[in-house]
Amino acid sequence: MLFALTYLLVGVLTPIMRRIAIATDVVDRPNSSHKSHKNPVPYLGGVAIIIGVISISYSASLFSNFTSSTFWLATSVLGPALALGIIGLWDDIKNLKPLPRFIAQSFAGIFTALLLVVTDTVGNPTGSKLFDSIFTIFWVVGICNAINFFDNLDGGAAGTVAISSIALAYLAIIGDQYLVAALATVTAGATLGFLVWNKSPAKIYMGDAGALFLGVLIASLTIRLHPRSNTSISSFLVPILLLAIPILDTTIAVLSRLRRGLSPFRGGQDHLSHRLIRIGLSRKQSAICLWSLSGFFGLLAILISQPTNNFEDFFAAFACVIWITLFYLFLRTKDS
Repeated sequence: MLFALTYLLVGVLTPIMRRIAIATDVVDRPNSSHKSHKNPVPYLGGVAIIIGVISISYSASLFSNFTSSTFWLATSVLGPALALGIIGLWDDIKNLKPLPRFIAQSFAGIFTALLLVVTDTVGNPTGSKLFDSIFTIFWVVGICNAINFFDNLDGGAAGTVAISSIALAYLAIIGDQYLVAALATVTAGATLGFLVWNKSPAKIYMGDAGALFLGVLIASLTIRLHPRSNTSISSFLVPILLLAIPILDTTIAVLSRLRRGLSPFRGGQDHLSHRLIRIGLSRKQSAICLWSLSGFFGLLAILISQPTNNFEDFFAAFACVIWITLFYLFLRTKDS
């Protein structure tokens, strides 16, 4: 029901936000070299995602076993995501420079880290509160940027976050982590409802509002997940596998720009989607390829998390080999 309600709500809200974006001229114009679309595309799709996730999540908490602790537990995840979503909306309207966004992401990472460490809700605690805090800050800021970077292809980011959220929801359900499962389910419904309008050719973009909101949300949920893996290495690997493709995309783009002497924050045609298009795939085929790879790594994360699985180490090693192979192959393709 959570999935269906969020899917329908965001699916209805998205065309409304599209009309508002056109009326207020909040659009993405192809006025720089890294833009691949030819005509202006409305923003504010992220606002539909935010409204859908926030409203359904809190409504569900009211109709379930609502307590003040439940409310604050949900707010501890949704609050930082909402704050970054508002910063992203401001950026969509005013076109902020990278530094203010990075500062806002860092504050969200610090707040999330302190909250998780203080409440002892880190999914894979190391035993060191200092290290847990540093790793959580790095994870939240890194994933937030990764999702934002990854939003460069019609349907690419929305579809990938949906697939990661579905795998995350399954892992949380079998691990009896129902808050993570519920919020991951809502996130999947929201991104798929938005994908109806964002698939190629996109009628609307999520913008930084949606990308930053989803980045913090999925980062917070994955860092809270406690996989049922038998070894600590596999347990730490599960959240990384759930977001393996956005991480790969950001790694490739940043290294590509650094080796060419460019700023990592500068836009460019050096993402995975651009490289796939340059080797002959269409935009739709590139999106399907990225979704398939995300699903593949999500499946490996699920296989690793089966406590009765005697091949856990094999699947973990296999996942690492595949990721490194993809890294090598993509990095060898033409940068732009």
